Amino acid sequence: MLAASCFVFTKYIGYKVIALILLMAVSILAMLFDIMPVLIAAVLSALIWNFFFIPPIFTFHIDSAEDVLLFLMYFIIATVNAVLTFKIKEQEKKARDREEKEHTIKLYNTLLNSLSHELKTPIATIIGSVDTLKENSINLSAQHKADLLNEVEIASLRLNREVENLLNMSRLETGSFQLKKDWCDVNELVFTVIQQFANTKNHNIIFNENNNLPLFKLDTGLIEQVLQNIIHNAIQYTPENTTITVDVEHKKENCVIVITDTGKGFQENEYNVVFNKFYRSPNTKAGGTGLGLSIVKGFVEAHNGTIELKNNIPRGAKFIIQIPAESSYLNNLKNE
Repeated sequence: MLAASCFVFTKYIGYKVIALILLMAVSILAMLFDIMPVLIAAVLSALIWNFFFIPPIFTFHIDSAEDVLLFLMYFIIATVNAVLTFKIKEQEKKARDREEKEHTIKLYNTLLNSLSHELKTPIATIIGSVDTLKENSINLSAQHKADLLNEVEIASLRLNREVENLLNMSRLETGSFQLKKDWCDVNELVFTVIQQFANTKNHNIIFNENNNLPLFKLDTGLIEQVLQNIIHNAIQYTPENTTITVDVEHKKENCVIVITDTGKGFQENEYNVVFNKFYRSPNTKAGGTGLGLSIVKGFVEAHNGTIELKNNIPRGAKFIIQIPAESSYLNNLKNE
């Protein structure tokens, strides 16, 4: 098609300019295809230029010695151009692969460093407490035994949370999960999640129950994990006596969940990166793998929802989750 278009305008631009146009076409093909199709295109372009454009046209015979030299130069340049462009593209691909590999190694090193602390600490607590109970069971008071068992429970929950985060991140990255939506009482769901933090003594968790809330069709398990991760993060990374508040609304066909705290909040440049894998805010205490909020974002987006981070006023952080969801009041469901 390009050769046909050039043939129409030959008398205006001349056959030497057409050679440059055909060379440009070969260069573009070299960026798009493998080496063999490009070499074939380079050879064919040289033959087409000879047959249709170099006088005398419609023949492979060339009268002028200058045109013979031009044709040979075109053939060599087109072939070399095709090979070099392909080689450059190949080197760029290798450089990208190497960069991705280095990035992946860096991420896994970060993960392993985090896990070496996050898994080792609760495991050591469990082993130490169990050894104490086994070796000194007779001499320990009932209160001491209860304290040790409480430590085992806390460490086990911490260990389970990190394993769950790893499994959830794996599911997100491989796309190996499907939403299991069902009618959900979000008020009840929030109460259930807060109850899991009942032993938290240094933070105050408040839920402003919304009695006018309809039922929403959601994947209850995933939304529960979303709430757990955000509240756990708030407990782990805010000072003692911080208040964590949960509000739920039905707004424009969306289930809107707002979780705020009265901690130190985030810097504005963290609003987007805070949801990246393995990200941890500077100057925060040790602990955590940096997967919690990235999983939150993944589960919310799996519902075609959005999550936004803002600073709470006058202080603290605010997470705003908006999930488009089918809704129905209980009376309507009974009629159905």
